[in-house]
Amino acid sequence: MPAIAGVSLQVARARIKYAGRDDLLLVTLHRGTSVAGVFTRSATASAPVQWSKKVAASGKARAILINSGNANTFTGVQGVADVRSTAAMAGRAVGCRESDVLIASTGVIGEPLPVDRVQRALAGMESGSRSASWIRAARAIGTTDTYPKGAVRQVRIGDTEVSLCGIAKGSGMIAPDMATMLAFVFTDARLPTPVLRTLLKEGIRTSFNCITVDSDTSTSDTVLLAATGRALNGIPQSATAPELKAFRGALKELLTDLAIQVVRDGEGASKFITVDVSGAASNAEARKAALAIANSPLVKTAIAGEDANWGRIIMAVGKSGARLFQKRLAISIGGITITHAGERVGSYDERKVTKHLKGTEISIAVDLGVGRSKSRVWTCDLTHDYIRINADYRT
Repeated sequence: MPAIAGVSLQVARARIKYAGRDDLLLVTLHRGTSVAGVFTRSATASAPVQWSKKVAASGKARAILINSGNANTFTGVQGVADVRSTAAMAGRAVGCRESDVLIASTGVIGEPLPVDRVQRALAGMESGSRSASWIRAARAIGTTDTYPKGAVRQVRIGDTEVSLCGIAKGSGMIAPDMATMLAFVFTDARLPTPVLRTLLKEGIRTSFNCITVDSDTSTSDTVLLAATGRALNGIPQSATAPELKAFRGALKELLTDLAIQVVRDGEGASKFITVDVSGAASNAEARKAALAIANSPLVKTAIAGEDANWGRIIMAVGKSGARLFQKRLAISIGGITITHAGERVGSYDERKVTKHLKGTEISIAVDLGVGRSKSRVWTCDLTHDYIRINADYRT
């Protein structure tokens, strides 16, 4: 992943929860950088989310401070004060106001943030720590992640080449609702804040809002997009400007790439599952049915056990609330048709489906038989390891 002009990365070992690894990331942004963000809609959103919503609303930022190991969620008045104080610390390190600093935290809920450790780590950065790589930055923001997640795209806006780089963290407590887990995308393109906001919301709709690991929406979900403007391209006047077509496509690809990496790293996951629903009355109804399948513990455990129990898909679609015509409902797994015209096909051979389920890339397709709209979501199976990881999370 190449450097992005106007973006500097520094990491530190603050020992917030983890020993012997980086757990703090400070991103310094070029003066004048435009930002946009989407955040969790959880009613118990963290103090950092509430702070960063206000900063992102201004459309400008000079820094992002991210810590892992502690979510600073449901920590009362002290949690709010801790966000402000860490933003002030980061601002001093960068040379900006606290109101120009975005904050993101991930980890255990309900525990006070050890601000003194953050302060010592930031002081170490000020004393001359070297710029970090994208891979070190991605590792620093992880919790139960088993690998760092990153993606890059390069395109042109008019005659100017621009770059996009993004990192993400996420493995468990993942279900779509505006944004999922933490993701940070940076570009050297020159883009106005209103354009950034539109592009990010468009991209989130078909990427991070189309993944689920365990149906649980985090209190800390944050996706930020920052444009430093250092590429000096012509400034597009709207998100639909013709010169932005390639950039829009590249951003959607990058966000989808990161979202899929999160699902592939789902806690305890052994199989990556793509769910396609077509024949719906609307895209929203198609997505509703697809998520009902992807979130079903019965569907996910059947796939983990390589059991071709397609009746669980029938159950999930039926409970979803999406309109369907039962006599036209069609289901296939791995491209093998199982049902047609409301019943199992006579030539159905379960052995072929079982063979498909023994692989690691699983596909499920459902046609609701009522319209022409469709949706695709991604999920993973549910294994014994998911229980082990989460039962032991705080120990």
